[in-house]
Amino acid sequence: MSTEYRNNHYVPQWYQKRFIPDIQENKELYYLDLKPGTFTDPRGVVHQKSAIHKQGTRLCFAEDDLYTTWFGDERQVEIEKIFFGNVDDRGRDAVKFFDEYKHFESSWDGDPLRNLMLYMSTQKLRTPKGLDWLATQLGTTDRNAILNLMLQLRQIHSAIWVECIWQIADANESDTKFIISDHPVTIYNKFLGPRNKQWCRGSNDPDITLNASHTIFPLSLNKVLILTNLSWLRNPYQNGTKQRPNPNPLRPAMFNFQHIQTGRLL
Repeated sequence: MSTEYRNNHYVPQWYQKRFIPDIQENKELYYLDLKPGTFTDPRGVVHQKSAIHKQGTRLCFAEDDLYTTWFGDERQVEIEKIFFGNVDDRGRDAVKFFDEYKHFESSWDGDPLRNLMLYMSTQKLRTPKGLDWLATQLGTTDRNAILNLMLQLRQIHSAIWVECIWQIADANESDTKFIISDHPVTIYNKFLGPRNKQWCRGSNDPDITLNASHTIFPLSLNKVLILTNLSWLRNPYQNGTKQRPNPNPLRPAMFNFQHIQTGRLL
């Protein structure tokens, strides 16, 4: 049986490669495994595997059959082949567009805003953590049902993000650069630490509709997109864990490219 489209990258290789320096010849990532496991040497002695090792993008952030669905005994790979193929193709160009964005100077091709929102929203759902979150919402472990819900909710974050204040920060003058993880669309709320049982344990993240929630998405080694709710910008002294005005995610929204904040150097 063909294995094509069965090795599924939940963080695409093209995105991973944006975080490898151009001068680095081997084009590998320093990959941190939080559960490296053990191995037994020829003498029968058990050793702890190294948690950090260099690894090519083909082997990073991937699982076999993560997006495979089944119809009886028949394996279906259309989600990886068609859906993610389209999302990633458009997302690649959109991420590059905003990474290089300059007011009145950027070259437009297609619809970079719509393509970035679809890519980021889908990216947040397509990781193992995102799929586990969908499973808890459904109350089932049925993979077909979980993947179908992912397809239905692929735009669920877009309206809220479009209405945020956008800032593209720059680390070109800093020795410290941005890195990625197995869940690269990160939500940060300073009132909800990692021990918070409701929002931050297991597969949960702080809701993007909470006033003080920021969405942080690295675009490359040197650029990061930071999305902040307008309600928090207007009043950073209010309750940061209350919902922002009009939190309904499934609706149209308007965006003004002139309001993108650029020029912040880290």
